[in-house]
Amino acid sequence: MTPPASPLHVTFSESLMEENIESAEFTITKWDSLSDNNDTFCNTASLFSGNNREEAKHYLSSIRGLQKAMQYLVSHQASSEKLVRAQTLMQTAMKRLEKEFYRILKSNRFYIDPESFSTHSSSGLSAPRSSFSDFKEYETENESRDEIDSLPEAQRVPLAAMEVLSAISEVMIKAGYAKECIKVYKTIRKSFVHETLYSLGVDRTLNLQKIQKMDWEVLEIKIKNWLHAVKTAVKTLFPWERILCDQVFSIAPAMGDHCFTEISKEGALTLFEFPENVAKCKKTPEKMFRFLDLYEAVSNHWPEIESMFNSESTSTVRSNTINSLIKLGDAVRTMLTSFETAIQKDTSKTTVPGGGIHPLTRYVMNYLSFLADYSEVLSDIVADWPLTIPSPLPEPFFGSPDNEESISSPVSVRLAWLILLMLCKLDGKAAMYKDVSLSYLFLANNLQYVVGKIQQSNLKILLGDEWVTKHELKVKKYASNYVRMGWSKVIVSLPENPRGEIPVDQVKDHFRKFNSAFEEAYTKQTSWVVPDPGLREEIKISLARRIVPIYKELYETYGGMHLRREMWVESLVRYTPDDLGNYWSVLLNGSRSSSHGGRSR
Repeated sequence: MTPPASPLHVTFSESLMEENIESAEFTITKWDSLSDNNDTFCNTASLFSGNNREEAKHYLSSIRGLQKAMQYLVSHQASSEKLVRAQTLMQTAMKRLEKEFYRILKSNRFYIDPESFSTHSSSGLSAPRSSFSDFKEYETENESRDEIDSLPEAQRVPLAAMEVLSAISEVMIKAGYAKECIKVYKTIRKSFVHETLYSLGVDRTLNLQKIQKMDWEVLEIKIKNWLHAVKTAVKTLFPWERILCDQVFSIAPAMGDHCFTEISKEGALTLFEFPENVAKCKKTPEKMFRFLDLYEAVSNHWPEIESMFNSESTSTVRSNTINSLIKLGDAVRTMLTSFETAIQKDTSKTTVPGGGIHPLTRYVMNYLSFLADYSEVLSDIVADWPLTIPSPLPEPFFGSPDNEESISSPVSVRLAWLILLMLCKLDGKAAMYKDVSLSYLFLANNLQYVVGKIQQSNLKILLGDEWVTKHELKVKKYASNYVRMGWSKVIVSLPENPRGEIPVDQVKDHFRKFNSAFEEAYTKQTSWVVPDPGLREEIKISLARRIVPIYKELYETYGGMHLRREMWVESLVRYTPDDLGNYWSVLLNGSRSSSHGGRSR
C-alpha cells in the first residue's frame, strides 16, 4: 500500500497549484480581453508578434503551469470547483492558441527551398528537440534563436514562425487539444498545396475524358506545364510540406505523418494521374517525344516520390506513379512499333528529282536523331522487349560479334534495325530511276545523309565508329559506281595511250566521240544534285582524276596550238582541259545550265 502524502507535501502542492491557477488566470484573462468576441481568427490581436515575444513565452509557460495544476486537482481534488475553474481557463487559452495557430499559418506561406533549409541541419535546425526551442520549456540558451537570426530574411521569417507553431502545437497536444490543432493545420496547408499546384497549371478537373478529347497541340502545352509543375512539386513543394509537418509536430511524429498525408495525398494523386491518363490517349509516332519526356520526368523523380510518400496511407501515390511509368512505357513501345510499320508500309512511287534526299530519309533520320537523345529512358523501356525480325541480322550492318564496338545494347540494335529497314526501302526507290547512274547517285546522297545525321547526334555513340566507317565506305562505293556508270561513254571515248602513234582518223573519232559523250552526260546531269558539299567535291575530284589526265595528254598531243594548221582541230577540239574543270565546277549543284561553250580562246 502506498503511504499517504505528508501534510507538508500536500500543503506545498496545493500552494503551488493555486499559484499556477492564479497566474494563468491573470495572463489568459488579460489576452482574452484584447480579442474580439467573434470567431474570426484573423481579427485576434496578435500574441506572438515580434513585440510580444516575452509575453508569448509567459503565456505558454502559464498554460503549462495550469496543466500541472489540473493534473494535481484530478489526482487530489477531482470534485473541486478549482478544477472547473481551471478547465474553463484552459478552454479559453486553447481557443486563443487555436486562433493564433490559424493566424500564423494563414499569414505565412512557409515556402522556402528545402535544400536551403537542410544546409543548416548540421547546426540543429532539422533536429526535432533542439530546433525551435525558444518558446518551449526545454530552452537551450537561445542557440537556435541565434541560428535563425543568422539566416537571410526570406528564410528567417518562415523559420521563426515555424518555431512558434511548434511551440503552440506542443502545448495544445499536451493539453488534449490535438484534434483542434490538426484540423486548423490541415485546412490551411491543404488549401495552400492545392493553390500552389493550380498556379503551376495542375488542374484537378482534367480527367481522362477531357484529355482524350483535346487537340494534340493543346495537350502538348499541358504536358509542358506538367513537366515544370512536377519538378517544382517534387523538389520543393512536397519536401517542404514534409519538413513543416515534422517540425510543427515534432512532439508527435505520428501526427506529423498523418497531417502530411492529408495535406499532400490528394494533390499528389492529381499530379501523377496526369501522365497515366495521357498514356491512355491515341498513340501516334509524332507524340513519342512528349511521352518520353513524361516517362523521364516520372522516372527521375521516383526516388524522391518513394521516399516522401513511404507510408501505407500514401501507397496509392506510389502505385499511381508506378502505373504511370508502366502505361507510358507501353505507349512508347506501341509508338515504336507504329513507326517501324510506317517505314515498312511506305509505298511512295515518286522519285526525287536529281537523285536528292528522299523525304523518308529525312523523316526517319530526324526522328531517330531525337530518339537517340532519350537513350537512357529507352533502355529502360525496351530492356525486356526483344526485337523480333524475320531473318538473322546481316553481320556487316551490325558489326562482328568479336568486335568490342559491335552493336549489342537493346536500344542500339533497335535503332540500327529501323535504319536498316529504311535503307532497304531506299534500295527499292533507287530502282525506280531509269538511269542506273542516277540510282547510284541517289543511294550515295541518301546514305551520306544518314551517316551525317549519325555523326552529328547521339546515334554515333549508340551505333559506334565501326558502323559509321562501314557505311562511309558504302557511300564511296555508290559514288564510284555513279562516276563509272554516268561517265562511262566519256571515259571509253578516250584512247588508252593518248601519246602513242594514233592515225589522224582515229584521233578525229576520239575527239568526236568525246564531245558527244561529254555533252550528253553533262546536259543530262546538270539538274542532278549532291546536297552534301564534301561528297560533291569528292565526286568532282574523282571525275577529274579519271578523265582530265587522259584528255589533257590527247589535247596536248593532237589538239594544241601547234596543230592549228589542221582545219579539223578547230571544229573538233571544243574543250581545253581547263574547260572541263569549269563545267564540273557547277555540276551536281542542281541548277540546270544549257551553255556548252567551245574551246577557251
